Amino acid sequence: MGLELYLDLMSQPCRAVYIFAKKNGIPFQLRTVELLKGQHYTDSFGQVNPLRKVPALKDGDFTLAESVAILLYLSRKYKAPDHWYPQDLQARARVDEYLSWQHTTLRSCCTRAMWQKMLFPVFLGQPVPPETLAATLAELDRCLQLLEDKFLRNQAFLTGSQISLADLVAITELMHPVSAGCQVFECRPKLAAWRQRVESAVGEDLFQEAHEVILKAKDIPPADPALKEKLRQALQGLLQ
Repeated sequence: MGLELYLDLMSQPCRAVYIFAKKNGIPFQLRTVELLKGQHYTDSFGQVNPLRKVPALKDGDFTLAESVAILLYLSRKYKAPDHWYPQDLQARARVDEYLSWQHTTLRSCCTRAMWQKMLFPVFLGQPVPPETLAATLAELDRCLQLLEDKFLRNQAFLTGSQISLADLVAITELMHPVSAGCQVFECRPKLAAWRQRVESAVGEDLFQEAHEVILKAKDIPPADPALKEKLRQALQGLLQ
């Protein structure tokens, strides 16, 4: 059996992997794992990824977890164009720098902003204290400023003149709070122009296809009681 990607396009890292594979013509079988239905808790998925997280990759007998590892594996195996993850030592280091930074900064606050502003109150029926949401949105704003000042600066993309894995990972993160109604780009013309360049580079149709699910997240019906309690327990850290 060929390459299999276990994805849920509600997930930011899954969207990055999906766009990268599609954009680079990588043949794969999509195995959908619906997080909001708890499908990552099933025994069958646990055999693919004991961490019970998506994305996950299965390539024959080889399995791989973690989105950055998957993106690098795909880039190397399928010899993606150099701009995605450059061979030049310093250019590659710039991509690595962003990928290292975003996991504990932008990813964290984008995830919490979406859950606190939309999914906790709508999907789980759990109110979020206004001061908690306000603190998260303030942290998101600080991260956006760092994204502009440290990484984007006055260049076309986050690590130089061409799109890289850094841009793909960043844009899929930012669309999470956008789906909840956060004004991520409206007052940041530099960041808004970067978004347009990224969309154009990956293809607007592919970009919209990958984000269709998350942009309709506000219409998701409430979780059933059994799953609601399980998810509440698993996601309490997002309220801090």
